[in-house]
Amino acid sequence: MKILITGGEGRLARALAGALSEHRLSTLAHRDLDITDADAVERAIQRHAPDLLINAGAFNDVDAAEDRAEQAYRVNAIGPGILARAAARAEIAIVHFSSDYVFDGTSRRPYEERDQPNPLSVYGKSKLEGELAVAEANPRHFIVRTAWLYDEKSRNYLTTMRDIAISRERLKVVDDQFGSPTYIPHLARAIAAIIRDRDYGLRHLAGSGTASRLEIVELILSALGVRAGVERVSLRDFPAVARRPAFSPLTTSREPRVELPHWRAGVEDFIRACHSQAPG
Repeated sequence: MKILITGGEGRLARALAGALSEHRLSTLAHRDLDITDADAVERAIQRHAPDLLINAGAFNDVDAAEDRAEQAYRVNAIGPGILARAAARAEIAIVHFSSDYVFDGTSRRPYEERDQPNPLSVYGKSKLEGELAVAEANPRHFIVRTAWLYDEKSRNYLTTMRDIAISRERLKVVDDQFGSPTYIPHLARAIAAIIRDRDYGLRHLAGSGTASRLEIVELILSALGVRAGVERVSLRDFPAVARRPAFSPLTTSREPRVELPHWRAGVEDFIRACHSQAPG
């Protein structure tokens, strides 16, 4: 299969390239293709003639989106719609990624695909608009909601907390925000499975189980053998520009079920990968 991946400079695109290495891949970074330029998108699809289009690009700075709403909507909503329409004209499917931030966090159980979105932030609203644009434009769509992405190769919550824990004797950690930490290589392998089965539609793919920020940090500290003290604090103690859902774990009600490994397994794989990268 020939696959064209947009957003090729990002951490997710890099992991997808590894998981899909059996296919013929073309990856385009933003400098190579502006997904909000309809003519450029048409030319790219004609030039590469893919059998599948994967949009791995996004405006992911949640706080910056509040002040740069126009740019967030262009990248997260308008661009995906352009890609989906171009893919539909070429009679090929599209994979598009969305977020747990389309929910408001008021649920008392993990969110399923059938639950009603109610985003709190510009970022969340732009991601929801992107979902709707893709679904409307192309019936051959894989819309994948995921959450709390991390790996050992990029800057994210886990690498930040790992570095803080190593350098400080005490750290403050939020204990009342819950979600689905998702190890990017696990997600990439699941994407390979769903495109093989052509199981179109909306799907939640995130690390299984529910984790608090505190539980993630405690597992990292234990795995690293670090004795840093932990002070529990509330999400309210870390005011941010954008509102975030306090409870947004994802689960799936889709059949046949495609589930990622438990979030703890993801963190353990992350720690092993960090050790393998360490000098000496």
